[in-house]
Amino acid sequence: MKKAIIGLVCAMLTPLAFAQTSMTTSEETTTSTKPATTTSEETTTSTKPATTTETTTSTTYTAGTVTTYEPGKTVVVKSDQGPVSFALGTAARVVDGAGNVVTAPLRAGQKVRIYYTGPAESRTVERVIVED
Repeated sequence: MKKAIIGLVCAMLTPLAFAQTSMTTSEETTTSTKPATTTSEETTTSTKPATTTETTTSTTYTAGTVTTYEPGKTVVVKSDQGPVSFALGTAARVVDGAGNVVTAPLRAGQKVRIYYTGPAESRTVERVIVED
């Protein structure tokens, strides 16, 4: 009976362990200048401009099999959604499951997990994890 309960608990917790990870970074910049005051006998003028810029970047991943790889340019991965193309940025890192840098070029048929940013039209790779 205990084994059955432990098995059920493990089965219920497994999806939580393999949930998709997502990292969201928000940056807020506020710029303002001190009030400029001009005083004469009858006139007082005060200005206070302020601007706010918010940038949100989200990193997601796609897992699949490499179909095409052009070093320094693009990688095409066959995933559950079909073939997906990615642009390789200059900062893109190719590592193995342990986090060690892979120096050999990717080859067709390798299983990978690609972490990227940007919309579907311009996905930019940040990290490639080789799962083989």
